[in-house]
Amino acid sequence: MDRHPRRWLILIVLCLSTLVLVVDNMVLTVAIPTIAEDLRASTSDLQWILDSYMLVFAGLLLTAGSLSDKFGRRRVMVIGLALFGAASVVAMEATTPELLILGRVLMGVGGALVMPSTLSILITVFDDEERPKAIAAWSAVAMTGLVGGPVLGGALLAHYWWGVVFLINIPIALLAVVAALVLMPESKGPWRKADPVGMVLSMVGMTAVVWTVVELPHGGLGRPGTQVSLALAVFSLVAFAVWETRCTSPMVPVRLFKDRVFTGASFSLVLLTLANGGLMLVLTQYLQFVLGYSATEAGLAFMPLAVATLVFNSIGAALLGRTGNRAMAVFGLLVIAAGFALLSRLDTGSGWGVLAGAMCLMGAGGGLAMPAAMSAMMGAIPDEHAGVGSALNDTVQQAGAALGVAILGAVLSGTFTGNMPADAPEAARHSVGDALAAATATKDAALLTATHDAFTTAMSASFLVGAAGVVGAAVLAFFLMRDGDGAARPATGADQATGGEQATGGEQAARVAEAPTAL
Repeated sequence: MDRHPRRWLILIVLCLSTLVLVVDNMVLTVAIPTIAEDLRASTSDLQWILDSYMLVFAGLLLTAGSLSDKFGRRRVMVIGLALFGAASVVAMEATTPELLILGRVLMGVGGALVMPSTLSILITVFDDEERPKAIAAWSAVAMTGLVGGPVLGGALLAHYWWGVVFLINIPIALLAVVAALVLMPESKGPWRKADPVGMVLSMVGMTAVVWTVVELPHGGLGRPGTQVSLALAVFSLVAFAVWETRCTSPMVPVRLFKDRVFTGASFSLVLLTLANGGLMLVLTQYLQFVLGYSATEAGLAFMPLAVATLVFNSIGAALLGRTGNRAMAVFGLLVIAAGFALLSRLDTGSGWGVLAGAMCLMGAGGGLAMPAAMSAMMGAIPDEHAGVGSALNDTVQQAGAALGVAILGAVLSGTFTGNMPADAPEAARHSVGDALAAATATKDAALLTATHDAFTTAMSASFLVGAAGVVGAAVLAFFLMRDGDGAARPATGADQATGGEQATGGEQAARVAEAPTAL
Protein backbone atom coordinates (compact mmCIF):
# COMPACT_ATOMS: atom_id res chain seq x y z
CA MET A 1 0.00 0.00 0.00
CA ASP A 2 1.36 3.41 -0.96
CA ARG A 3 0.94 6.06 1.71
CA HIS A 4 -0.13 9.54 0.72
CA PRO A 5 3.11 11.44 -0.02
CA ARG A 6 1.82 14.73 1.46
CA ARG A 7 0.13 13.24 4.52
CA TRP A 8 2.30 15.04 7.11
CA LEU A 9 1.80 18.40 5.39
CA ILE A 10 -1.92 17.65 5.32
CA LEU A 11 -1.76 16.98 9.07
CA ILE A 12 -0.29 20.46 9.60
CA VAL A 13 -3.28 21.94 7.77
CA LEU A 14 -5.70 19.90 9.86
CA CYS A 15 -3.94 20.99 13.05
CA LEU A 16 -4.11 24.64 11.97
CA SER A 17 -7.81 24.27 11.26
CA THR A 18 -8.43 22.82 14.71
CA LEU A 19 -6.16 25.31 16.44
CA VAL A 20 -8.06 28.33 15.16
CA LEU A 21 -11.31 26.99 16.64
CA VAL A 22 -9.87 26.14 20.05
CA VAL A 23 -7.78 29.26 20.48
CA ASP A 24 -10.63 31.60 19.57
CA ASN A 25 -12.96 30.32 22.26
CA MET A 26 -10.30 30.36 24.97
CA VAL A 27 -9.01 33.82 24.03
CA LEU A 28 -12.55 35.23 24.08
CA THR A 29 -13.02 34.37 27.76
CA VAL A 30 -10.17 36.72 28.66
CA ALA A 31 -11.63 39.54 26.54
CA ILE A 32 -15.13 39.47 28.08
CA PRO A 33 -14.55 42.26 30.69
CA THR A 34 -13.19 44.61 28.00
CA ILE A 35 -16.03 43.77 25.61
CA ALA A 36 -18.60 44.39 28.36
CA GLU A 37 -17.17 47.85 29.00
CA ASP A 38 -16.66 48.89 25.37
CA LEU A 39 -20.00 47.62 23.99
CA ARG A 40 -21.93 48.29 27.20
CA ALA A 41 -23.08 44.70 27.13
CA SER A 42 -25.41 43.41 29.83
CA THR A 43 -24.93 40.15 31.69
CA SER A 44 -27.47 38.55 29.35
CA ASP A 45 -25.58 39.88 26.32
CA LEU A 46 -22.32 38.42 27.61
CA GLN A 47 -23.94 35.04 28.18
CA TRP A 48 -25.20 35.00 24.59
CA ILE A 49 -21.80 36.12 23.25
CA LEU A 50 -20.18 33.13 24.96
CA ASP A 51 -22.93 30.53 24.55
CA SER A 52 -24.32 31.25 21.06
CA TYR A 53 -21.25 29.68 19.44
CA MET A 54 -21.50 26.52 21.54
CA LEU A 55 -25.24 26.12 20.92
CA VAL A 56 -24.89 26.33 17.14
CA PHE A 57 -21.68 24.28 17.05
CA ALA A 58 -23.08 21.38 19.09
CA GLY A 59 -26.37 21.37 17.21
CA LEU A 60 -24.82 21.18 13.75
CA LEU A 61 -22.00 18.66 14.32
CA LEU A 62 -23.75 15.49 13.16
CA THR A 63 -25.38 17.25 10.22
CA ALA A 64 -22.03 18.74 9.19
CA GLY A 65 -20.36 15.33 9.36
CA SER A 66 -23.06 13.83 7.18
CA LEU A 67 -22.74 16.67 4.67
CA SER A 68 -18.98 16.19 4.45
CA ASP A 69 -19.44 12.50 3.58
CA LYS A 70 -22.00 13.42 0.94
CA PHE A 71 -20.46 16.49 -0.70
CA GLY A 72 -16.74 16.13 0.04
CA ARG A 73 -14.73 16.48 3.24
CA ARG A 74 -12.20 18.95 1.91
CA ARG A 75 -14.95 21.07 0.34
CA VAL A 76 -16.97 21.26 3.55
CA MET A 77 -13.85 22.05 5.61
CA VAL A 78 -12.81 24.84 3.25
CA ILE A 79 -16.33 26.32 3.30
CA GLY A 80 -16.29 26.14 7.10
CA LEU A 81 -12.90 27.84 7.35
CA ALA A 82 -13.96 30.60 4.95
CA LEU A 83 -17.18 31.17 6.90
CA PHE A 84 -15.29 31.15 10.20
CA GLY A 85 -12.84 33.75 8.88
CA ALA A 86 -15.60 35.96 7.46
CA ALA A 87 -17.59 35.69 10.70
CA SER A 88 -14.46 36.73 12.62
CA VAL A 89 -14.46 39.96 10.58
CA VAL A 90 -18.10 40.55 11.56
CA ALA A 91 -17.28 39.95 15.22
CA MET A 92 -14.13 42.08 15.10
CA GLU A 93 -15.98 45.06 13.62
CA ALA A 94 -19.06 44.72 15.87
CA THR A 95 -20.25 47.95 17.43
CA THR A 96 -23.16 46.46 19.37
CA PRO A 97 -23.64 43.27 21.39
CA GLU A 98 -26.19 42.08 18.82
CA LEU A 99 -23.67 42.24 15.97
CA LEU A 100 -21.09 40.41 18.05
CA ILE A 101 -23.63 37.68 18.83
CA LEU A 102 -24.39 37.39 15.11
CA GLY A 103 -20.69 36.98 14.40
CA ARG A 104 -20.44 34.27 17.05
CA VAL A 105 -23.42 32.39 15.61
CA LEU A 106 -21.83 32.40 12.15
CA MET A 107 -18.53 31.29 13.67
CA GLY A 108 -20.40 28.39 15.28
CA VAL A 109 -21.72 27.32 11.88
CA GLY A 110 -18.22 27.52 10.40
CA GLY A 111 -16.70 25.63 13.31
CA ALA A 112 -19.26 22.85 13.02
CA LEU A 113 -18.34 22.41 9.34
CA VAL A 114 -14.60 22.36 10.07
CA MET A 115 -14.27 20.09 13.10
CA PRO A 116 -15.73 16.78 11.78
CA SER A 117 -13.97 17.24 8.45
CA THR A 118 -10.52 17.55 10.05
CA LEU A 119 -10.67 14.19 11.81
CA SER A 120 -12.40 12.42 8.92
CA ILE A 121 -9.69 13.60 6.50
CA LEU A 122 -7.05 12.48 9.00
CA ILE A 123 -8.36 8.92 9.21
CA THR A 124 -8.62 8.61 5.43
CA VAL A 125 -5.11 9.96 4.79
CA PHE A 126 -3.28 7.94 7.48
CA ASP A 127 -3.33 4.15 7.66
CA ASP A 128 -3.81 2.06 10.81
CA GLU A 129 -0.10 2.08 11.64
CA GLU A 130 0.43 5.84 11.47
CA ARG A 131 -3.02 6.99 12.56
CA PRO A 132 -2.28 6.94 16.34
CA LYS A 133 0.70 9.28 15.82
CA ALA A 134 -1.42 11.63 13.68
CA ILE A 135 -4.27 11.65 16.21
CA ALA A 136 -1.78 12.27 19.03
CA ALA A 137 -0.38 15.31 17.19
CA TRP A 138 -3.89 16.58 16.42
CA SER A 139 -4.92 16.16 20.09
CA ALA A 140 -1.74 17.85 21.32
CA VAL A 141 -2.40 20.90 19.16
CA ALA A 142 -5.93 21.13 20.54
CA MET A 143 -4.59 20.96 24.11
CA THR A 144 -1.99 23.62 23.33
CA GLY A 145 -4.72 25.93 22.09
CA LEU A 146 -6.87 25.18 25.14
CA VAL A 147 -4.14 26.13 27.59
CA GLY A 148 -2.34 28.76 25.52
CA GLY A 149 -5.49 30.65 24.51
CA PRO A 150 -5.94 32.64 27.75
CA VAL A 151 -2.21 33.40 27.90
CA LEU A 152 -2.18 34.66 24.31
CA GLY A 153 -5.36 36.61 24.92
CA GLY A 154 -3.98 38.32 28.00
CA ALA A 155 -0.79 39.31 26.17
CA LEU A 156 -2.69 40.71 23.17
CA LEU A 157 -5.26 42.59 25.25
CA ALA A 158 -2.47 44.28 27.19
CA HIS A 159 -1.50 46.15 23.99
CA TYR A 160 -4.50 46.10 21.62
CA TRP A 161 -8.29 46.46 21.57
CA TRP A 162 -10.60 43.49 22.15
CA GLY A 163 -11.16 42.92 18.43
CA VAL A 164 -7.67 41.44 18.17
CA VAL A 165 -9.03 38.17 19.62
CA PHE A 166 -10.99 37.75 16.36
CA LEU A 167 -8.37 39.31 14.10
CA ILE A 168 -5.91 36.48 14.80
CA ASN A 169 -8.39 34.00 13.29
CA ILE A 170 -8.34 35.55 9.84
CA PRO A 171 -4.74 34.85 8.68
CA ILE A 172 -4.81 31.34 10.20
CA ALA A 173 -8.10 30.50 8.45
CA LEU A 174 -6.83 31.97 5.17
CA LEU A 175 -3.58 29.98 5.35
CA ALA A 176 -5.50 26.78 6.12
CA VAL A 177 -7.86 27.34 3.16
CA VAL A 178 -5.02 27.86 0.69
CA ALA A 179 -3.04 24.91 2.04
CA ALA A 180 -6.12 22.65 1.93
CA LEU A 181 -6.80 23.52 -1.71
CA VAL A 182 -3.16 22.97 -2.70
CA LEU A 183 -2.25 19.90 -0.61
CA MET A 184 -5.37 17.89 0.12
CA PRO A 185 -7.13 15.36 -2.08
CA GLU A 186 -10.92 15.40 -2.04
CA SER A 187 -12.76 12.41 -0.60
CA LYS A 188 -16.38 11.55 0.01
CA GLY A 189 -18.55 8.56 0.79
CA PRO A 190 -20.85 6.81 -1.71
CA TRP A 191 -24.03 8.63 -2.61
CA ARG A 192 -26.79 8.16 -0.04
CA LYS A 193 -30.27 9.55 0.21
CA ALA A 194 -30.47 12.57 2.52
CA ASP A 195 -31.94 12.16 6.01
CA PRO A 196 -33.61 15.53 6.73
CA VAL A 197 -35.65 14.19 9.67
CA GLY A 198 -32.51 12.88 11.34
CA MET A 199 -30.74 16.17 10.72
CA VAL A 200 -33.52 18.22 12.30
CA LEU A 201 -33.88 15.92 15.31
CA SER A 202 -30.11 15.87 15.95
CA MET A 203 -29.86 19.66 15.69
CA VAL A 204 -32.81 20.27 18.02
CA GLY A 205 -31.69 17.60 20.50
CA MET A 206 -28.06 18.64 20.86
CA THR A 207 -28.93 22.35 20.96
CA ALA A 208 -31.49 21.68 23.70
CA VAL A 209 -28.95 19.62 25.69
CA VAL A 210 -26.39 22.41 25.64
CA TRP A 211 -29.04 25.05 26.38
CA THR A 212 -30.21 23.03 29.41
CA VAL A 213 -26.65 22.79 30.74
CA VAL A 214 -26.11 26.53 30.21
CA GLU A 215 -29.32 27.41 32.07
CA LEU A 216 -28.95 24.98 34.98
CA PRO A 217 -26.73 27.29 37.09
CA HIS A 218 -29.35 30.06 36.82
CA GLY A 219 -32.08 28.51 38.94
CA GLY A 220 -31.70 24.77 38.45
CA LEU A 221 -34.47 22.54 37.12
CA GLY A 222 -37.11 24.60 38.91
CA ARG A 223 -37.26 27.13 36.08
CA PRO A 224 -39.95 26.42 33.48
CA GLY A 225 -37.61 27.31 30.62
CA THR A 226 -35.02 24.78 31.77
CA GLN A 227 -37.71 22.12 32.19
CA VAL A 228 -38.95 22.73 28.64
CA SER A 229 -35.45 22.57 27.15
CA LEU A 230 -34.67 19.35 29.05
CA ALA A 231 -37.92 17.74 27.89
CA LEU A 232 -37.22 18.85 24.33
CA ALA A 233 -33.69 17.42 24.49
CA VAL A 234 -34.87 14.04 25.77
CA PHE A 235 -37.74 13.82 23.27
CA SER A 236 -35.61 14.87 20.29
CA LEU A 237 -32.68 12.57 21.04
CA VAL A 238 -34.91 9.55 21.77
CA ALA A 239 -36.87 10.27 18.58
CA PHE A 240 -33.56 10.59 16.70
CA ALA A 241 -32.35 7.22 17.97
CA VAL A 242 -35.65 5.53 17.04
CA TRP A 243 -35.77 7.18 13.63
CA GLU A 244 -32.20 6.21 12.77
CA THR A 245 -32.98 2.54 13.47
CA ARG A 246 -35.96 2.63 11.09
CA CYS A 247 -34.77 4.98 8.36
CA THR A 248 -33.69 3.28 5.12
CA SER A 249 -30.80 5.74 4.72
CA PRO A 250 -29.86 6.88 8.25
CA MET A 251 -27.57 9.83 8.82
CA VAL A 252 -25.82 7.88 11.61
CA PRO A 253 -25.26 4.17 10.87
CA VAL A 254 -26.65 2.54 14.01
CA ARG A 255 -24.73 -0.65 13.28
CA LEU A 256 -21.60 1.12 14.50
CA PHE A 257 -22.84 0.66 18.06
CA LYS A 258 -22.92 -3.11 17.57
CA ASP A 259 -19.12 -2.96 17.40
CA ARG A 260 -17.91 -3.38 20.99
CA VAL A 261 -14.70 -1.46 20.25
CA PHE A 262 -16.61 1.55 18.92
CA THR A 263 -19.10 1.43 21.79
CA GLY A 264 -16.46 0.96 24.47
CA ALA A 265 -14.33 3.81 23.11
CA SER A 266 -17.38 6.07 22.73
CA PHE A 267 -18.66 5.64 26.28
CA SER A 268 -15.15 5.83 27.70
CA LEU A 269 -14.72 9.17 25.95
CA VAL A 270 -18.08 10.36 27.32
CA LEU A 271 -17.01 9.64 30.89
CA LEU A 272 -13.52 11.05 30.34
CA THR A 273 -14.73 14.32 28.81
CA LEU A 274 -17.43 14.50 31.50
CA ALA A 275 -14.71 14.56 34.13
CA ASN A 276 -12.43 16.91 32.18
CA GLY A 277 -15.26 19.32 31.34
CA GLY A 278 -15.94 19.77 35.03
CA LEU A 279 -12.22 20.01 35.77
CA MET A 280 -11.79 23.24 33.80
CA LEU A 281 -14.93 24.75 35.35
CA VAL A 282 -13.99 23.94 38.96
CA LEU A 283 -10.23 24.43 38.85
CA THR A 284 -10.47 27.81 37.12
CA GLN A 285 -12.73 29.05 39.92
CA TYR A 286 -10.32 27.73 42.54
CA LEU A 287 -7.39 29.52 40.93
CA GLN A 288 -9.24 32.83 40.59
CA PHE A 289 -11.59 32.88 43.60
CA VAL A 290 -9.43 31.16 46.22
CA LEU A 291 -5.85 31.78 45.09
CA GLY A 292 -6.61 35.18 43.53
CA TYR A 293 -5.12 34.50 40.08
CA SER A 294 -5.96 36.69 37.10
CA ALA A 295 -7.38 35.02 33.97
CA THR A 296 -3.94 35.09 32.34
CA GLU A 297 -2.24 33.69 35.44
CA ALA A 298 -4.88 30.94 35.60
CA GLY A 299 -4.06 30.08 31.99
CA LEU A 300 -0.36 29.90 32.83
CA ALA A 301 -1.14 27.65 35.79
CA PHE A 302 -2.37 25.02 33.33
CA MET A 303 1.03 24.84 31.63
CA PRO A 304 2.13 21.64 33.46
CA LEU A 305 -1.02 20.00 32.11
CA ALA A 306 -0.22 21.09 28.57
CA VAL A 307 3.46 20.12 28.71
CA ALA A 308 2.70 16.69 30.17
CA THR A 309 0.02 16.12 27.53
CA LEU A 310 2.41 17.00 24.71
CA VAL A 311 5.20 14.78 26.07
CA PHE A 312 3.01 11.75 26.76
CA ASN A 313 1.10 12.14 23.50
CA SER A 314 4.38 11.38 21.75
CA ILE A 315 5.29 8.56 24.16
CA GLY A 316 1.85 6.99 23.87
CA ALA A 317 1.82 7.17 20.08
CA ALA A 318 5.24 5.49 19.95
CA LEU A 319 4.20 2.67 22.30
CA LEU A 320 0.69 2.11 20.97
CA GLY A 321 1.82 -0.43 18.38
CA ARG A 322 3.24 -2.62 21.14
CA THR A 323 0.60 -2.20 23.84
CA GLY A 324 -2.60 -1.92 21.79
CA ASN A 325 -5.38 0.61 22.25
CA ARG A 326 -7.05 -1.09 25.22
CA ALA A 327 -4.02 -1.36 27.50
CA MET A 328 -2.91 2.19 26.73
CA ALA A 329 -6.39 3.64 27.25
CA VAL A 330 -6.96 1.79 30.55
CA PHE A 331 -3.56 2.76 31.94
CA GLY A 332 -3.95 6.39 30.89
CA LEU A 333 -7.43 6.61 32.41
CA LEU A 334 -6.20 5.24 35.73
CA VAL A 335 -3.40 7.82 35.76
CA ILE A 336 -6.02 10.54 35.19
CA ALA A 337 -8.07 9.14 38.08
CA ALA A 338 -4.97 9.41 40.28
CA GLY A 339 -4.65 13.04 39.20
CA PHE A 340 -8.25 13.71 40.22
CA ALA A 341 -7.64 12.04 43.58
CA LEU A 342 -4.63 14.30 44.17
CA LEU A 343 -6.64 17.38 43.15
CA SER A 344 -9.26 16.44 45.73
CA ARG A 345 -6.63 17.11 48.43
CA LEU A 346 -6.23 20.77 47.48
CA ASP A 347 -7.26 23.31 50.12
CA THR A 348 -6.73 26.99 50.88
CA GLY A 349 -3.18 26.34 52.07
CA SER A 350 -2.03 24.02 49.30
CA GLY A 351 1.21 24.92 47.62
CA TRP A 352 2.06 24.98 43.95
CA GLY A 353 3.65 21.53 44.13
CA VAL A 354 0.40 19.63 44.76
CA LEU A 355 -1.42 21.48 41.97
CA ALA A 356 1.45 21.05 39.49
CA GLY A 357 1.85 17.36 40.37
CA ALA A 358 -1.85 16.70 39.87
CA MET A 359 -1.83 18.52 36.54
CA CYS A 360 1.17 16.51 35.38
CA LEU A 361 -0.70 13.29 36.20
CA MET A 362 -3.79 14.56 34.37
CA GLY A 363 -1.74 15.56 31.34
CA ALA A 364 0.24 12.31 31.26
CA GLY A 365 -2.90 10.22 31.53
CA GLY A 366 -4.73 12.26 28.91
CA GLY A 367 -1.76 12.08 26.56
CA LEU A 368 -1.83 8.28 26.79
CA ALA A 369 -5.58 7.64 26.92
CA MET A 370 -7.14 10.11 24.48
CA PRO A 371 -5.23 9.10 21.30
CA ALA A 372 -5.74 5.42 22.13
CA ALA A 373 -9.49 5.78 22.68
CA MET A 374 -9.95 8.01 19.63
CA SER A 375 -7.82 5.74 17.47
CA ALA A 376 -9.91 2.72 18.53
CA MET A 377 -13.17 4.56 17.89
CA MET A 378 -12.18 6.01 14.53
CA GLY A 379 -10.55 2.76 13.41
CA ALA A 380 -13.90 1.00 13.78
CA ILE A 381 -15.64 3.39 11.37
CA PRO A 382 -15.99 2.39 7.69
CA ASP A 383 -14.39 4.74 5.17
CA GLU A 384 -17.70 5.81 3.67
CA HIS A 385 -18.89 7.10 7.06
CA ALA A 386 -15.66 8.88 8.05
CA GLY A 387 -17.32 12.30 8.18
CA VAL A 388 -20.31 11.38 10.30
CA GLY A 389 -18.06 9.07 12.37
CA SER A 390 -15.78 12.00 13.11
CA ALA A 391 -18.84 14.08 13.97
CA LEU A 392 -19.96 11.32 16.34
CA ASN A 393 -16.58 11.52 18.07
CA ASP A 394 -16.93 15.30 18.40
CA THR A 395 -20.55 15.02 19.54
CA VAL A 396 -19.66 12.37 22.12
CA GLN A 397 -17.03 14.68 23.58
CA GLN A 398 -19.34 17.72 23.44
CA ALA A 399 -22.06 15.75 25.24
CA GLY A 400 -19.58 14.48 27.82
CA ALA A 401 -18.22 17.96 28.48
CA ALA A 402 -21.74 19.40 28.76
CA LEU A 403 -22.75 16.67 31.20
CA GLY A 404 -19.54 17.27 33.14
CA VAL A 405 -20.30 20.96 33.54
CA ALA A 406 -23.84 20.10 34.66
CA ILE A 407 -23.02 17.22 37.04
CA LEU A 408 -19.80 18.48 38.59
CA GLY A 409 -21.26 21.99 38.68
CA ALA A 410 -24.29 20.66 40.59
CA VAL A 411 -22.05 18.77 43.02
CA LEU A 412 -19.92 21.89 43.51
CA SER A 413 -22.93 24.15 44.06
CA GLY A 414 -24.80 21.77 46.37
CA THR A 415 -21.78 20.95 48.53
CA PHE A 416 -20.77 24.62 48.71
CA THR A 417 -24.23 25.62 49.95
CA GLY A 418 -24.26 22.77 52.46
CA ASN A 419 -20.93 23.84 53.94
CA MET A 420 -21.59 27.57 54.21
CA PRO A 421 -22.52 28.89 57.70
CA ALA A 422 -26.26 29.07 58.37
CA ASP A 423 -25.94 32.75 59.32
CA ALA A 424 -24.29 33.73 56.01
CA PRO A 425 -26.28 36.04 53.69
CA GLU A 426 -28.72 34.05 51.55
CA ALA A 427 -27.09 35.06 48.23
CA ALA A 428 -23.66 34.18 49.62
CA ARG A 429 -24.78 30.63 50.44
CA HIS A 430 -25.53 29.80 46.80
CA SER A 431 -22.69 31.42 44.85
CA VAL A 432 -19.00 31.66 45.60
CA GLY A 433 -18.80 34.87 43.55
CA ASP A 434 -21.61 36.49 45.53
CA ALA A 435 -20.11 35.25 48.80
CA LEU A 436 -16.72 36.80 48.00
CA ALA A 437 -18.40 40.04 46.90
CA ALA A 438 -20.36 40.19 50.18
CA ALA A 439 -17.25 39.44 52.23
CA THR A 440 -15.28 42.14 50.41
CA ALA A 441 -18.05 44.73 50.70
CA THR A 442 -18.55 44.16 54.44
CA LYS A 443 -14.86 43.43 55.15
CA ASP A 444 -16.02 40.29 56.91
CA ALA A 445 -12.88 38.15 57.33
CA ALA A 446 -14.84 35.28 58.90
CA LEU A 447 -17.19 35.11 55.91
CA LEU A 448 -14.21 35.19 53.52
CA THR A 449 -12.54 32.28 55.34
CA ALA A 450 -15.80 30.32 55.46
CA THR A 451 -16.33 30.89 51.74
CA HIS A 452 -12.85 29.63 50.84
CA ASP A 453 -13.23 26.59 53.11
CA ALA A 454 -16.70 25.75 51.77
CA PHE A 455 -15.50 26.07 48.19
CA THR A 456 -12.45 23.85 48.62
CA THR A 457 -14.60 21.21 50.34
CA ALA A 458 -17.07 21.36 47.46
CA MET A 459 -14.22 21.24 44.97
CA SER A 460 -12.84 18.08 46.58
CA ALA A 461 -16.24 16.42 46.31
CA SER A 462 -16.44 17.38 42.62
CA PHE A 463 -13.00 15.96 41.87
CA LEU A 464 -13.85 12.68 43.62
CA VAL A 465 -16.93 12.41 41.38
CA GLY A 466 -14.65 13.09 38.40
CA ALA A 467 -12.25 10.37 39.56
CA ALA A 468 -15.16 7.91 39.81
CA GLY A 469 -16.22 8.79 36.26
CA VAL A 470 -12.73 8.16 34.89
CA VAL A 471 -12.44 4.83 36.73
CA GLY A 472 -15.77 3.90 35.14
CA ALA A 473 -14.32 4.80 31.75
CA ALA A 474 -11.32 2.54 32.45
CA VAL A 475 -13.62 -0.36 33.33
CA LEU A 476 -15.60 0.09 30.11
CA ALA A 477 -12.42 0.29 28.08
CA PHE A 478 -11.06 -2.88 29.69
CA PHE A 479 -14.13 -4.99 28.99
CA LEU A 480 -15.22 -3.57 25.62
CA MET A 481 -12.22 -2.08 23.82
CA ARG A 482 -10.59 -5.41 22.99
CA ASP A 483 -7.82 -5.12 20.44
CA GLY A 484 -8.54 -7.27 17.40
CA ASP A 485 -12.32 -7.44 17.92
CA GLY A 486 -14.31 -7.26 14.71
CA ALA A 487 -13.61 -8.70 11.33
CA ALA A 488 -11.06 -7.00 9.15
CA ARG A 489 -12.40 -5.75 5.90
CA PRO A 490 -10.62 -4.15 2.97
CA ALA A 491 -11.10 -0.51 2.28
CA THR A 492 -14.23 -0.12 0.29
CA GLY A 493 -12.85 2.13 -2.36
CA ALA A 494 -16.24 3.80 -2.21
CA ASP A 495 -14.74 7.13 -1.33
CA GLN A 496 -14.87 8.83 -4.66
CA ALA A 497 -12.56 11.69 -5.48
CA THR A 498 -13.82 14.67 -7.34
CA GLY A 499 -12.06 16.37 -10.20
CA GLY A 500 -10.36 13.16 -11.30
CA GLU A 501 -8.36 12.79 -8.06
CA GLN A 502 -7.79 9.32 -6.68
CA ALA A 503 -10.03 8.35 -3.76
CA THR A 504 -8.10 8.38 -0.50
CA GLY A 505 -10.29 5.63 0.92
CA GLY A 506 -8.91 3.21 -1.66
CA GLU A 507 -5.38 3.79 -0.40
CA GLN A 508 -6.04 2.36 3.06
CA ALA A 509 -5.32 -1.02 4.54
CA ALA A 510 -7.96 -3.23 6.11
CA ARG A 511 -9.90 -1.55 8.91
CA VAL A 512 -11.88 -2.97 11.77
CA ALA A 513 -15.48 -3.48 10.66
CA GLU A 514 -18.67 -4.37 12.41
CA ALA A 515 -18.11 -6.77 15.31
CA PRO A 516 -19.93 -10.08 14.98
CA THR A 517 -21.20 -9.97 18.55
CA ALA A 518 -23.63 -7.25 19.58
CA LEU A 519 -23.52 -5.83 23.07
